[in-house]
Amino acid sequence: MQRRNFIKQSSFTAIGMGVLGSLIANNKNSFSNLTVNSKRIESRIFELAKFGVDEKGRGYRVAYTKGDLEGRAWFMELMKKAGLNPTIDAAGNIIGKRDGKNPSLKPIAFGSHIDMVPDGGNYDGTLGSIAALELVEIFNENNIVTEHPLEVIIFGNEEGGTIGSKAMVGDITSDGLKQKSQSGLTMGEGIKAIGGNPENIQSCIRKKGDIHSWVELHIEQGGILEREKIQIGVVEGIVGIVHWEVTVEGFANHAGATPMNMRQDALLAASKFIIAVNEVINSVKGSQVGTIGKIAVQPGAYNVIPGKVQLGLEIRDLNASKIENLFKEIEKRAATIATSSKTTIKFERQANESKPALTDKKLQQIINTTAKALGFTTKFMQSGAGHDSQHIAAIAPSAMIFIPSIGGISHSPKEFSTATDMANGANVLIQTILQIDQSK
Repeated sequence: MQRRNFIKQSSFTAIGMGVLGSLIANNKNSFSNLTVNSKRIESRIFELAKFGVDEKGRGYRVAYTKGDLEGRAWFMELMKKAGLNPTIDAAGNIIGKRDGKNPSLKPIAFGSHIDMVPDGGNYDGTLGSIAALELVEIFNENNIVTEHPLEVIIFGNEEGGTIGSKAMVGDITSDGLKQKSQSGLTMGEGIKAIGGNPENIQSCIRKKGDIHSWVELHIEQGGILEREKIQIGVVEGIVGIVHWEVTVEGFANHAGATPMNMRQDALLAASKFIIAVNEVINSVKGSQVGTIGKIAVQPGAYNVIPGKVQLGLEIRDLNASKIENLFKEIEKRAATIATSSKTTIKFERQANESKPALTDKKLQQIINTTAKALGFTTKFMQSGAGHDSQHIAAIAPSAMIFIPSIGGISHSPKEFSTATDMANGANVLIQTILQIDQSK
């Protein structure tokens, strides 16, 4: 993916990463004493968690629902108190702006989302949003004015399809606005419910060069950092995701009267196929993952041999070619299984795929050097989950900072990150933004 360099090439390459480390070290005289208020961050995590709790006590701040509206209103009030004067764009994204010394410079943007999956956790997206607000408040408290303008962006409906960020880069169609959201409303209806203007969705589009750079702090949502006792993850890229609807067809027949050697059991073939997917995905080195996450059996009776099975296949990796090669191998294994079981196995590629998005290498280096200067251990890693950053990477140099997720749990009420880890990530975010601002 080709992107505009966020720093003039002669400036960055001339100083080199060793000099960048020195700049960060020298910067300690003025900025290293900046430390986020960890109690404020954690208390706000808990405050936001109160919005959208259903009658069973489960978190339900799904985009476009009452809980989402209430949470957004609460967050916007905090933004106002921080002097950000938030507005809502046509896609329902909340945008708060802070002036810089040089209004001719493009804004440095950071943030995340505050909507959640049904019965989800309290840290996914929320951390990056609250940490972005914390950064502004720390700057306010210390009378720091950056050279670049700053933007805090809280994207609408990340969990339901990264709708806000897709709209910002021009990837939302009129048909997409008609699709149903998890709230029961169409995307267009939902956007209108949160203050957007779906009829004028094009007005929120940002072009390449409109944003100087984008940085998102996020929980890992996996267990690598905790397992390896690493404090900060430097995200190299966000994986591509491709889905296939897989249909296995045999012949439904009487379960008692049909001998085992005369059956065309679609479920038996599907079971072999599921094992084959796992074997193919594990047959090559790398961080690729493959999952059968959906299965439906017809007719679904004790006394009937399954005649049809529908499966959902997903493959994720940072390399789009690798995804295609893995799928080709899966197709070959499927053909063998179909022949031996006297069934048919067909694949239908779904339209909701997302392409891999690599983060900006210079931003990766700044995050890594900054984190180490603060005394944190780091690891370069991929994001196995999708994020708004995936889309913003198409229009601006983008980066992500990960902190550990306890137990590797996410999209669950048991999702948790410690106050210390959250503060570590927020402190890296602050220093990263300062370094980006000072790099010409």
